[in-house]
Amino acid sequence: MDADTHARRERLVKVFGYAAMLCVLIIVGLPLYWIVMTSFKERPDIYTIPVTWWPAVFHPQNYSEAVQSVEFFAFLRNSVIITSILAGVKFVLGVLSAYGLVFLRFPGKNLVFLGIIAALMVPNQITVISNYALVAEWGWRNTFQGIIVPLAGVAFGTFLMRNHFLSIPAEIIEAARMDGAGPLRLLWRVVLPLSGPTMVAFAIITVVNEWNEYLWPFLMADDASVAPLPIGLTLLQNNDGVTNWGPVMAGTVLAMLPILVVFLLLQRHMIKGLTSGAVKG
Repeated sequence: MDADTHARRERLVKVFGYAAMLCVLIIVGLPLYWIVMTSFKERPDIYTIPVTWWPAVFHPQNYSEAVQSVEFFAFLRNSVIITSILAGVKFVLGVLSAYGLVFLRFPGKNLVFLGIIAALMVPNQITVISNYALVAEWGWRNTFQGIIVPLAGVAFGTFLMRNHFLSIPAEIIEAARMDGAGPLRLLWRVVLPLSGPTMVAFAIITVVNEWNEYLWPFLMADDASVAPLPIGLTLLQNNDGVTNWGPVMAGTVLAMLPILVVFLLLQRHMIKGLTSGAVKG
């Protein structure tokens, strides 16, 4: 193959690569753009045909209406409480369980890991009826613990952290043990410092999933005392019997902002964590 042919192939690959990235950007970015623009439109402007991609007149009152029509800040508070507790519990349990599966010896360790893999394959919706019956029997409906406890499983986090811990060179672990490091010291002084990017990825994924959780809180919550923000947006949609999509989209933008900021700040660490397969000495 001559140099010109090789150069043409490289240019062709780059063109296809940029075209693919442009398609992905359009698929992901267009709905977000539509949501943001709709949040600034008046109701007649939303239903115009042909569709308008820019508000004829900016109507920021949709945001004040979204906040005032429902108990927005109560729902926001509940989302922060539920997400913070669930993310913290899942993070701690995921790290500790993965550490035990990799660095500790105990009978049935392989069976435990198979159980975790099986849990990953079972959709959460399958366990809704049994969990609901159990939580209702305990009297936990419309409580934070009724929402949080059934969602505190850590199968994904354990799987992610276990795979990363397996990539840590055995020489580092053996050297720490020869220096007299016990299990807790090995975890705190050796394993965790080598696992920063993966832990950030685990934390971000967990926070995003819990912030957007809808089905289980919808079944458990009866009012704004414990219902998270996704439930509040549903009430906003049905508030006056006829959906006014401007405030609904404004509420959606407000709900996305906290997670979007967190993701943009930590996305590099997340990518490193998901792609890390070795430790540099």
